Amino acid sequence: MKRFFLFAAAALLLTACYHRTDSPRGSWARGCDLSWLSEMEHDGVKFYEQSAVSDQSSDCIALLRANGMNAVRLRVWVNHATGWSNKADMVALAKRAAQQGQRIMLDIHYSDFFADPSHQTIPAAWQSYDYETMLEAVREHTLDVLYALKEEGVKPEWVQIGNETPNGMLWPMGKVSDQLSDISIQQGWTHYAGFTAMGYEAAKEAFPDINVIVHVDNAYMYRDWFWNALAAYGGKWDMIGLSHYPMMFDWCHHTWQEMNELAETNVRQLIRTYHCPVMICEVGMLNFGEGAVYDSVAALSNEVMTDFVTRMERIDSCMGIFYWEPEVYGGWRPAEYIPLGWGGYDMGSFTPDGQPSPALKTLLRSEGMSELVN
Repeated sequence: MKRFFLFAAAALLLTACYHRTDSPRGSWARGCDLSWLSEMEHDGVKFYEQSAVSDQSSDCIALLRANGMNAVRLRVWVNHATGWSNKADMVALAKRAAQQGQRIMLDIHYSDFFADPSHQTIPAAWQSYDYETMLEAVREHTLDVLYALKEEGVKPEWVQIGNETPNGMLWPMGKVSDQLSDISIQQGWTHYAGFTAMGYEAAKEAFPDINVIVHVDNAYMYRDWFWNALAAYGGKWDMIGLSHYPMMFDWCHHTWQEMNELAETNVRQLIRTYHCPVMICEVGMLNFGEGAVYDSVAALSNEVMTDFVTRMERIDSCMGIFYWEPEVYGGWRPAEYIPLGWGGYDMGSFTPDGQPSPALKTLLRSEGMSELVN
């Protein structure tokens, strides 16, 4: 019964909670998350034109821009031990990208390291905070990173309040689930929705016309319970953000064709139900091997990407796609992965020779996108 009344309340809130942010299709985002770029450059990684016949390397942002990229997504951690993806690193990359005409998406993790559906760790400096103090910390951190961009003349177009938060954020205080009749979960929803609303208000204080995104994983899953509960408990957003990794067959027991089809169905349903645009904040395709192995994997990834981009392009109010860390290649991994025993990221999208892959070029191509009509 509580679940019924909760969803009924959500239905009443729908028209009040969402700010529709339609844009002309000519502004469709063809983006890349390049948060590792400065560390890769520090490590001496080079990037090359697709048709390069010499050893002359290129600036990665300029290279991707030449291939059609028009937006860059950057994460920010509160206080990561290495300094990478902290505020100063994020601002430096955002300034570089903006100077090359790129639109900016800021991905605020509210953690000292990666936040995702399995990890939403409270920053070390915030561990002792009660709920009211945590709300203020969310506000201050959001304003801090956004005003740091403003001081450098960078105006972000989008900001994520949390990264992949279908289970909430700032655990255990803001942990949620679909068990909506559980009292402890209801308290978690109160906290999580409070954090998103506080982040929303702080973002609008810094940049009144910024698009505020709440971001969840698994674009192929329709989680109406999540969006209904977030609205009912007072959460706020302008745009729904999704991640999509269609070649991770072992995670979901679907083929890539099924995952792409389900994602299209889900995106259309989200737009109809919640009256707001959808952004694919992360996409990734398999990218590994050398010689014939690489050629086979690259060809399949390009087939998967072509199908997915085609599906998303034809959806009114799907605002674009960002590739998650395409610049990674050659087995590179960040410094903190080594003591953790983690391998390199195998869904970057450059060739073994450091050139944009076919799948990445498919995503970033400029042909046809601006001509699409609603």
